[in-house]
Amino acid sequence: MITTEQVQQAIGSTVRGTDGDKIGKVGQVYFDDVSGQPAWVTVQTGLFGTKETFVPVDGADLRDGEITVPYSKEKVKDAPNVDADQHLSEAEEAELYRYYGVDYTTAGTDTGYVADTGTDTGVDYSKTARHGDDVDDAMTLSEERLDVDKERVETGRVRLRKHVVTENVTQTVPVTREEVRLEREPITEANRDRAVDGPEITENEHEIVLHEERPVVHKETVPTERVRLGTETVTTEETVSDQVRHEEIDTERDGGTLR
Repeated sequence: MITTEQVQQAIGSTVRGTDGDKIGKVGQVYFDDVSGQPAWVTVQTGLFGTKETFVPVDGADLRDGEITVPYSKEKVKDAPNVDADQHLSEAEEAELYRYYGVDYTTAGTDTGYVADTGTDTGVDYSKTARHGDDVDDAMTLSEERLDVDKERVETGRVRLRKHVVTENVTQTVPVTREEVRLEREPITEANRDRAVDGPEITENEHEIVLHEERPVVHKETVPTERVRLGTETVTTEETVSDQVRHEEIDTERDGGTLR
């Protein structure tokens, strides 16, 4: 529960859901017309915080500059769309309480709002507007600031696929073969007996077998390397720009003279 004394601390603080995810930042605080206590906060969600979503402060915990609400990020983002620049009607408040599962019969009353003033518990919050009309003689200036978040998106997919490539491989290997040559030896006392053994003149033939080596190709499949896909994180810088508004003061005096 956020107390009246914590309102100024709550404005602009980060809002987180039950899962710890950041939902957005507090834009405005709405007060109960009867009790004068904070009843709702609006959370700036969407791109650059352009959308404001109502969240009840019952069960909310403000600690270390952050507010934790008892709802998930998706629950808050899908809340009914209610204009955050006006007094909440009974119908709007009832719809919001129903959505968040809060008993409207015990919690629901008309609710006014205050954006960045109203810490004084004596202020009638049902009449308090963004600039604190008729609260005191000071005027509060506000400005918009960019709150840029990052989201992780899928940019593409990479598949690892292998295919077969056929190529010609030429390799030179030495081979041997047998060739015929004539060998003559003279008749000597050592071989004379073998030379004259047999008929004196006759026809005859001798046959020898020639051999040669021929290349024989065998192929085998062997693993050469292992390949896998990996990712690495590359950090770059991107410039984001948008228009923001701020309030300035002009002074006027009746009669047209400024001092």
